[in-house]
Amino acid sequence: MVACSFCGSQAEPARTGTGGAAICADCVRTLGRDVGPASFSPVPGRVLPRFAGVPTFFRLPVHEAVKGADVAIVGIPFDGGTSYRPGTRFAPREMRNASCMGRGYQVGTDADVFRTLRVCDAGDVCAIPLDLAATFRNIETRIGEILDAGAVPLSVGGDHSVTLPILRAFAKRRAGKPKLAVLHFDAHLDTYPPSWGVDFHHGTPFRHLVEEGLVEPRDVIQVGIRGPLAGKDDLDFARRHGFEVIFIDDVRDAGPRAIAQRVERLRGKPVYVSFDIDGVDPAYAPGTGTPVPGGLTTWDCQVILRALKGMELVGMDVVEVSPAFDPTGVTPLVALTMMQEWLGALAAGR
Repeated sequence: MVACSFCGSQAEPARTGTGGAAICADCVRTLGRDVGPASFSPVPGRVLPRFAGVPTFFRLPVHEAVKGADVAIVGIPFDGGTSYRPGTRFAPREMRNASCMGRGYQVGTDADVFRTLRVCDAGDVCAIPLDLAATFRNIETRIGEILDAGAVPLSVGGDHSVTLPILRAFAKRRAGKPKLAVLHFDAHLDTYPPSWGVDFHHGTPFRHLVEEGLVEPRDVIQVGIRGPLAGKDDLDFARRHGFEVIFIDDVRDAGPRAIAQRVERLRGKPVYVSFDIDGVDPAYAPGTGTPVPGGLTTWDCQVILRALKGMELVGMDVVEVSPAFDPTGVTPLVALTMMQEWLGALAAGR
């Protein structure tokens, strides 16, 4: 039992907000019903300079209750599933800073995002750096709250392990509905076995998604995969379960527009996008924990994301941005560009 940060009553917290504020169930309901921003519009750069003001995602209002929003952008500052270089816990904060350069009109999809969609900054999940299991529970709870409020979650990690609890929250609310299709940008398959006896880490989420029955395996498309691998058998799980694995050589040989045509088969299905920044070549996005040369260009990714225009887009995560490894700040900007392209595709279908 703790004191609610809003009403002061002693109760089990319904959830923990940004900064550890405990909120009781009654106040969560009140906030969701009665409290919201006066406008979902970003602060215009021609009114307040883009380097000024308190950083939020795309200079949007903070609205943790989410009620009334079409899209909730939520930070997941967690890198407890990282197996090599940590640092992705700092990505949501840095990406808020970088997103001051974001603008609403997306040329590639002819969509004015913030005039079409009500988008908010939903704060951060309470990520516990020393406890993966507890953090997974907090992620699942928070994504569930966003879904229950009727908003589409756009999650900013964090390492790639966070995709698993996100899609657990989806699965609990999709009983009797088609399983999710997933478009997965990455250098790695993320279907690997346990490491050092640890089964849940950033190299295993796509294996667990299948083993827990959270996705339709034949509707998982992985783009940008490349070696070297630990062994040829690293490909066995994806092939056995029917993933469509699009290697970087396929992208280079056919071009991104041809890959976009292959993704077209997901139209008519609920599509979740998981974007690991290490799918992009480190020449464009060096700020990540496990960089792999020879990857996708930023334009490759933009072309493919724009092809999602008009699809049933149910959510997105952007993961593995590790700001400390890119002092230029380009990597967060690349990640934010992919978020904007996805938002443009979502807005264009409304």
